[in-house]
Amino acid sequence: MPSQLNAYVSFKDNARQALEFYKSVFGGKVELHTFDEMPGVAADETDKIMHGMLTADNGITFMAADTPKGMTFTEGARISMSLSGDNEPELRGYWDKLAEGGNITMPIAKAPWGDTFGMLVDKFGIQWMVNIAGPKA
Repeated sequence: MPSQLNAYVSFKDNARQALEFYKSVFGGKVELHTFDEMPGVAADETDKIMHGMLTADNGITFMAADTPKGMTFTEGARISMSLSGDNEPELRGYWDKLAEGGNITMPIAKAPWGDTFGMLVDKFGIQWMVNIAGPKA
């Protein structure tokens, strides 16, 4: 899979509803993963969306997640850039360059869902997520 760049939007407790709305606009299918897949999540947050993705038939991709209580939600600063794919050398190269002069907020490492994932804010204040697909089972 080639590397992709997508906007990633944070919501406060309504990512599921937003993704269903955007599905009604663009068509396609919605894939949802909840926080119950993560260890140590508060019981009242397990049904919130950890990662959601709308993939329309024409290639439009919209990613979203709810913001858990332990993370800051700032209205107006809800969009991150998401790099994803399975080309590890390419994506790690992007990570390294984006991290120069920036702030790593979650070091790139093996994630509970099997991929390699990290988050950072670049030197211009743009939030980035990098997800390198793990081996397929």
